[in-house]
Order: sequence, then structure tokens, then C-alpha cells
Amino acid sequence: MKKLTWRELNNQLSMMSEGDVWGLLEAEKFGEKRASVLQRLHQRYNTLRVARERIELMSLAVRP
Repeated sequence: MKKLTWRELNNQLSMMSEGDVWGLLEAEKFGEKRASVLQRLHQRYNTLRVARERIELMSLAVRP
């Protein structure tokens, strides 16, 4: 995979799925290991994960 700068990656990140971001995070962990990129990918992954989990949780809620 071509080494992307954070600016290049950030332009594409908002259109990526949770799985895509996880893949990038894993690739960075075992590749370049750039701290700032790892942190930002982790933040984005967590944002997507939390949103998914919240939707799943709220689908179980009883509506009055």
C-alpha cells in the first residue's frame, strides 16, 4: 500500500466504513507505526464503532 500523508488520508476517511478504517489501522500498526496516524485512525474507528453500537442498542429500546 502506498504511504499516504494524513492530509491525503483524511480526504478519503469520511467516506470509509468501519471495516475499512479498521483495516487501515491494522496496516499502520504493522507497517509505518506513525503515532499521529495511529491515533487519528483509532479516533475515527471509535467514532464509527460507537455510532454503530448506539444504533444497535437503541433498536432494543422500548418506545412509550
